[in-house]
Amino acid sequence: MRRLHESILLIGGFLFLILPLPAAGQGVRAADGRPGPAYWQQRVDTAIEAAIDPVAHLLTGRETLRYTNGSPMSLPYLWMHVEQNICAPSSITNVLNQPPLVFADVAFDFSCQGFQGGVSLTRVAIGERRLTYTVYGTTMRVDLPEPIPPGGTIELAIEWSFPVPEIGAGRMGRDGELYEIAQWYPRVAVYDDVRGWNHEPYIGAGEFYLEYGSFDVKLTVPARFLVAATGTLQNPDDVLTSAQRERLARAMTSREPVAVVTAAEAGTPATRPATEGTLTWHFRADSVRDFAFAMGPSLRWDAASWDGILIQTFYRPQAPLWDEAIRMAAHTIEYFSRQWYRYPYPHATTVEGPIAGMEYPMLTFVAGPTRENLHFTLMHEFGHEWFPMIVGSNERLHPWMDEGLNTFIDTYGQADYFAGTAFGDTVGQTPLHEYAAHAIPGVEQPMGLPPVEQHDLFWTAYRKPALAFRLLRDEVLGPERFDRAFRAYIEAWAFKHPTPEDFYRMMRDGSGMELDWFWREWIEVTARLDVAIAAVRGGEVEIENRGDMVMPVELELTYADGATERVKLPVEMWNLGPRFVYRVAAGRQVTAARLDPRGVYPDVDRSNDAGRR
Repeated sequence: MRRLHESILLIGGFLFLILPLPAAGQGVRAADGRPGPAYWQQRVDTAIEAAIDPVAHLLTGRETLRYTNGSPMSLPYLWMHVEQNICAPSSITNVLNQPPLVFADVAFDFSCQGFQGGVSLTRVAIGERRLTYTVYGTTMRVDLPEPIPPGGTIELAIEWSFPVPEIGAGRMGRDGELYEIAQWYPRVAVYDDVRGWNHEPYIGAGEFYLEYGSFDVKLTVPARFLVAATGTLQNPDDVLTSAQRERLARAMTSREPVAVVTAAEAGTPATRPATEGTLTWHFRADSVRDFAFAMGPSLRWDAASWDGILIQTFYRPQAPLWDEAIRMAAHTIEYFSRQWYRYPYPHATTVEGPIAGMEYPMLTFVAGPTRENLHFTLMHEFGHEWFPMIVGSNERLHPWMDEGLNTFIDTYGQADYFAGTAFGDTVGQTPLHEYAAHAIPGVEQPMGLPPVEQHDLFWTAYRKPALAFRLLRDEVLGPERFDRAFRAYIEAWAFKHPTPEDFYRMMRDGSGMELDWFWREWIEVTARLDVAIAAVRGGEVEIENRGDMVMPVELELTYADGATERVKLPVEMWNLGPRFVYRVAAGRQVTAARLDPRGVYPDVDRSNDAGRR
């Protein structure tokens, strides 16, 4: 468990905690939060040939991993993830039989729901030399014949298979002949300058921390199946009909959706160049940290484009609401690209199916029972293309850097899509309205804990960070100041591995404001806001901080002549202690004062927010 060691500075009787960030030395990570001139990271280039037998539900594959050691250290062994072992009887998840996590009113089951499976490894080798390896649940240590020197590379060959579960820890699985396949191949754990090997086991909560590289993947499936995947299709002439290729070409220059496979065509022989035997789909991708795919024989396929990016939706003909999903997807990619950082990949594809919501590079799995829910889930999963697919943080340790920052940007995107409706005009305040039900003293946990230690992951990883960063943007810094620093963070750490401290430093550097107090209160501990009107005395209003959180204050004043005024006081008002006296202009008399007139802060006691002379 991560613990915060804090330096304490007592000023005027009010407690301020200064975050003692680790030194940024050796030029790897700079003091301003950016990657330093000596920054390094590893690279993994992966080639896979795999096949699925939809009768036996068996996936078999072989891969070659080209691992490049960018570190200054020699590596005598590799740590790898074999995450399908989460379904093995001996996995931590199955042995502990933990109850599902509750996300609002939805239970999220991180088990395989009784399915008995796991990875069968038949070969781990370098060339003809078989290697010694040891499997520990969902991780594996591979001992090398000789260490990989700094700057050196090796090519590791692995052959494996596993039975595809119906529900694989809520992140992949199958429904009839529709397959959504992810976390399906052995992959190397991250080795970084902060912790060395990051080999936290896959238990369910906490999804990714992976190295960047390229993928060259060949998938052999029944000829009647369509496939959607990470990467660019290399052999469309082999696996698509001439009509589909022509429609895709039109979609590449069309903002309006093009039906590549219509409702009437879905599942018919006309959608496939062959209906017997198998076909091999060949995909390539670069600058990605993962690869996933989906396949099924009876799917509709819509496509459109924005700024040269192909937007695609695959869904079963009976799926409700999905006629609009292509417009939702296009809006999402455009909105996030314009607002934060341009989407860097050639396509953005979402697949409707049994997995309620999951993200992989260029590909998401989505479901939703209502229009608003479908849009949020689709936007949220595509938002993960920015966090953590582009900005490669470690969600197994710091979920707020992934789920939290993503949920934060989602609230603005959903408000934009539904602008002018009651839902769109209020959706941004939803995390605030959830505060009282989740931020319970003695029960609430800090956002900074790893996900496997959090009892209310819905709150600490998703909703509380959205509230926190909306307040930082809209109330503390202002949109222009926040956005400039936040965009700089995304650009600096695109396709790299930032830590929380890097984020803290870059937001301080880019905004020009000391924010240790904010990180401490919102991320490292569970502080609570209770600001009160202590007294109204003619030309003065005394404000008291009765909680352990400091935030700016908005004050609504009523004067003796009946006029009203709203005043915003910056957080520096608390520099000298928990009491602040606001002095109005000479000659004016205040008769009443009220705090937070817009109701944007999570003040835990509203009864003391107003006062009269």
